[in-house]
Amino acid sequence: MSIFIDQTSKVMVQGITGSSGRFHTKHMLNYGTNIVAGVSPKSKEDAVEGVPVYKTVEEAKKETGANVSVIFVPAPYAKDAIIESVDAGLDWIVCITEHIPIADMIYVKAYMKDKKSRLLGPNCPGMISPNTCKVGIMPGSIHKSGQVGIVSRSGTLTYEAVQMVTESGYGQSTAVGIGGDPVQGTNFIDVLKAFEEDPLTKLVVLIGEIGGSAEEQAGQWIADHMSKPVIAFISGRRAPKNKTMGHAGAIVSGSEGSADSKIQALEKAGVKVAKSMTEMKSLIKKYHP
Repeated sequence: MSIFIDQTSKVMVQGITGSSGRFHTKHMLNYGTNIVAGVSPKSKEDAVEGVPVYKTVEEAKKETGANVSVIFVPAPYAKDAIIESVDAGLDWIVCITEHIPIADMIYVKAYMKDKKSRLLGPNCPGMISPNTCKVGIMPGSIHKSGQVGIVSRSGTLTYEAVQMVTESGYGQSTAVGIGGDPVQGTNFIDVLKAFEEDPLTKLVVLIGEIGGSAEEQAGQWIADHMSKPVIAFISGRRAPKNKTMGHAGAIVSGSEGSADSKIQALEKAGVKVAKSMTEMKSLIKKYHP
């Protein structure tokens, strides 16, 4: 069993005629993802990689039954693309786009309140249930079906965590990159809750980074609700204070959002925190049931 997506997911690609949309549509199809539609309002193409192209999300959903969207739309248009999918009532909206203005995401967050749709991202690599479905840009070749759930704020470290799990001789139930922007649709707790309820997932790997308080909040939720073992790594231990590192979400003010505060909160919750990604491999072997 996997969380959020599986072999029944019917995926549409918003921005399928752009260079990124075309490239990743091909790779998702090659992985076995059931892509049933593309959306491009101004395109004159009827299909991309054999996938029919529609003018609107509503039309694509009506014609194909799509219930998941992945967005490769440029940042100035991403807000409208997300809202279009929300209005169409899709189950999941995965927004890969980076550099979306914070004001746009604040609007989106408020707009989505009490709506059916769930948003992953923005500025995220997406999610993958190995050998079943890939929605996003994750390299499928490093994934292996198994019992380790992975949730990460960092796109690149998502891949490294996956590689560590695979090299340790285990595999992943689902890997989810939630993105590192300050305003996001799905957070650590959302994913941890799903892993806790998933009978296949036996161990969870959490990859955090400096900035914000998401990891501290996750630590409290783990302490109160999580029965499965959790291993973590926090990047940015040596980052200077009051300086943005990598993206808008990774900024430290005083002690708030620092690597130390996150590590302390997680360790207090019983999470085993690796000092390096190399140590992560030994912890996976030690604590995998």
